[in-house]
Amino acid sequence: MPRRPLPLPFPDVSEAPLVTELRFPESGITVQGEFELNEFATLAPDTLDFLRLYIKVRGNLKEVERILGLSYPTVRARFDNLLRSIGYEPEAADPRDEVLSQLERGDITPEEAAKKLRR
Repeated sequence: MPRRPLPLPFPDVSEAPLVTELRFPESGITVQGEFELNEFATLAPDTLDFLRLYIKVRGNLKEVERILGLSYPTVRARFDNLLRSIGYEPEAADPRDEVLSQLERGDITPEEAAKKLRR
C-alpha cells in the first residue's frame, strides 16, 4: 500500500488527532497506545511547505519573498500564520508593512507611501 501524508486538517474537525498505532515495517514491530502528534505534524500542507522553505533559507524572510515571488507583507502574514499554527503569538505587526502593502496593491501612490512612512 502506498504511503500517504496525514489527512490533516480533517474537514469539520477542530480537535487534535490521537495516534493509536505505530508500525515499523522493516523490523515488523507494532506499538499500540495513545500518542499525541507534535505541533509540526498537524500543520496544513501549505503551511508545512512554507516552514520547509523558511528553514531552507535559514529564516531569511526576504529570501522567502524572492523565491515565492510574493510581497514582504504577504510573506510576513504567512509567517505569522505559521507561528499561530504551532501555538505562538506573533509580534505586533510593523505598521510600515501595511503601507507597503497598500502601495503594492496600488491603493496609494509612492509619494503617499513615502509621506506615511516618514510619520
